[in-house]
Amino acid sequence: MSHHIVEFRDVHFTYPDGTEALKGVTFKIHHGESVGIVGANGTGKSTLILQMNGFLLPTAGTIRIGDMHLDKKTRSEIGKKVGVVFQNPDDQLFMPTVFDDVSFGPLNMGLTSEDVVERVNEALITASCHELRDRPPHHLSLGQKRAVTIAAVISMQPDILAMDEPAASLDPKARRQLITLLKGFKHTKIVTSHDLDLILDVCERCIVIANGKVKADGPAREILLNRQLLDENNLELPLSLQHK
Repeated sequence: MSHHIVEFRDVHFTYPDGTEALKGVTFKIHHGESVGIVGANGTGKSTLILQMNGFLLPTAGTIRIGDMHLDKKTRSEIGKKVGVVFQNPDDQLFMPTVFDDVSFGPLNMGLTSEDVVERVNEALITASCHELRDRPPHHLSLGQKRAVTIAAVISMQPDILAMDEPAASLDPKARRQLITLLKGFKHTKIVTSHDLDLILDVCERCIVIANGKVKADGPAREILLNRQLLDENNLELPLSLQHK
């Protein structure tokens, strides 16, 4: 299923202030893979995620999503294929109620009102937040907001789910619910996180980013057990493995 592929070829990205975030990133993610992207702060992880759906375009190099190369003409169509969950839920929630937020995407896809309601209810159930349907998003806890943003993305039924630090600031219960949700998403999923235990739980593959470049790429357990590799890239062993 080529429409689930994400491929970066020698991708560079420089912000307007001159900050060079990516310096020649190359990798290919195949259909159904669960991939964790890890690295210290400022290594380019969020920039990678924002390029996967065309929110940012590369300064140099090429990005392919499915059969399409990302550019100004294809970014809108690619945005429908790659659902991105931002690090801060408040960046995605802006409607009066949870239902309105989750229905925003399907409505803009031109679905009938009946299909929109079905999509919304299914997404809210999948994200374990159906009981929040009529609540104002700004009254929710961080964990609840995170669940709603995930529901809003999966209501559009993307081929690929990309999440930037989804476990940030979540309490233990909300974190466990997130892990269960991610394990249940069967399409291609890409997750950036400082929570290496989460990556170990939900990802089969791990890519280490440092100084805007790929430093390692392989099976998640192999990467996350490599103390020397982690030390060299300002990372630590997952907490669950530190005392073994």
